[in-house]
This record gives sequence, C-alpha cells and structure tokens, in this order.
Amino acid sequence: MDFTSLEQFVNRIFQYQLFQINQTWITPSSLIMFIVMILLFFAASRLLQKIVMYRVFDRFKLDKGTKYNLNRIIHYLIMIMGGFIAFQFIGIDLSGLAVIFGLLSVGIGFGLQNIASNFVSGLILLFERPIKIGDRVTVGTTEGDVAAINMRSTTIRSLNNITIIVPNSEFISTQVINWSHGDPKIRLDVEVGVSYQSNLEDVIRSLREVALENSEILKNPAPEVLLMSFGDSSWNMQLRVWLKDPYHYYVIRSRINMEIVHKFRANNIEIPFPQRDIHLRSAVSLPVDKPSN
Repeated sequence: MDFTSLEQFVNRIFQYQLFQINQTWITPSSLIMFIVMILLFFAASRLLQKIVMYRVFDRFKLDKGTKYNLNRIIHYLIMIMGGFIAFQFIGIDLSGLAVIFGLLSVGIGFGLQNIASNFVSGLILLFERPIKIGDRVTVGTTEGDVAAINMRSTTIRSLNNITIIVPNSEFISTQVINWSHGDPKIRLDVEVGVSYQSNLEDVIRSLREVALENSEILKNPAPEVLLMSFGDSSWNMQLRVWLKDPYHYYVIRSRINMEIVHKFRANNIEIPFPQRDIHLRSAVSLPVDKPSN
C-alpha cells in the first residue's frame, strides 16, 4: 500500500459519517475537534484561575471561601462558553437544537429532576454563599467542615475525618446550622449541679475563676454564672462563656468540665449524686406462723 492509498484510507475513516445532528453529519474528525476545543477551554480555565488567584484575589485579600466560589464561577462560565463555541466550530447550529432540547427536557424531566435540583442548588450556594469552604456546618445529623462545593454535591469532612457527600439540594430545602457564618464567636453553656450544703458565693466565684483562667475563652463578652433551677439534690448552675471559633467546641467543653472538677475539689464544693430519703411512719410487727411439731 503506497502513501496515497494510506492517506485516502485514513481520510475515509476520519470522514466516516457516524450520525446526524440538526442536518449536520458527525464524523470522527469533528468529534476529535470537539474534544480538542473542550480541552483547550478547560486548560484556559485552569490558567485563568491561577492568574486571577495570584494577581487579583491576593491583592484584595479575599478569604478562602470567596476565592473558591469565584474560581468555580469562572470555570463554569468558561466551560459553558467553550461548549457553545465547540458546537459552532464543528458546524452544529445550537439555535436549531432548542426545540429538540425542549422535547427531551419534557421527556426525561422526571428522571433528571433530582440532578437539576442539585445543579440549581449548587449555583445558589456559589452566588448566595450561605456556606463557604472551611465553614463548620451541621446538616441533619451530619456535622463537619465544608471541603468542596461542586455543582451537584458538597463535600463535608466530618469530625472523624470521614468524607461525606451531601446533595446541594439538602442545603436549600432543609435547615442548615452554619457555626462560622458571619460572626465566628459562639456561646458555650456548661451545666453543673452543686450540693445544697455548699456555699453559693464560693460556687459562683469558682466557676468565674474557671472561665477567667482559660485562655481559649473570650473576656468580652464576659463569662456569666447563673443559678438556673433548684433540683432534687442540687442547685443547678450554668456557666456561660464565649469561644473564639467553633472548631474546638467539644475539646474546650471537655477541658472546662475537667477544670470545674479540679476547682470544686480544691474548694470543697460537692457535686451531688441523686439520692432519696425514706421515712418509716411506724413499725408494724407482722405475725409469723410457727410450724407445729
């Protein structure tokens, strides 16, 4: 086989008509060109994101979550534009496909309902920004830090370092607790019961000292010690303190509890356990039948 025959053979392969879209035949050659165009726009998107990241975002000192959201928006806009240009490049007029896309959307709308809902929810999360990368959130029974926000789902890294994929629609349709949104400070309430035999002033002073001696507790707002209720065996006290951020909530709570135990023992303050007093009104003798011999 000479070079001319080989060239004709290759041309026939690349120009082989696979299928037709909107009166335009799709060939292996056009498919390759389409893929190349998409890859070029993908590479351009990555390059532009790096340029914007280091030359624009750093100049304005944007936070990590804002940088991530803007980068995702830039990427999606470039890829959508790339898709339109790639279709036009291979000779497909997208305006003629509008009717086809409309019919397909009706036919498969129910099947793609969840995907479409998650896609729209992803756009809302990126633009409205109720959550951002690094936020500590609670969605249902899931608690962790937001690691990534994609168009269909959001990745949360749990407190046990487990990756949890949550559909974006969950953040729109259900209640979401964002521990970091706006003001990162959070209040921690620690309840403890003390014996009625204890000196109330000593109890209040000891709890205040626990709060003031802990460097992880904010001095402003100032800690508060409250007598919340009278229990069966104790005064039920509450120590209210403010933390700098929510990320060490459970660790700080544990440390405060341990410090309260040490402080109470040093000041002879008793933490009572539930107890009941039983009073007998009178002693009643019960007759006992002795067996006859």
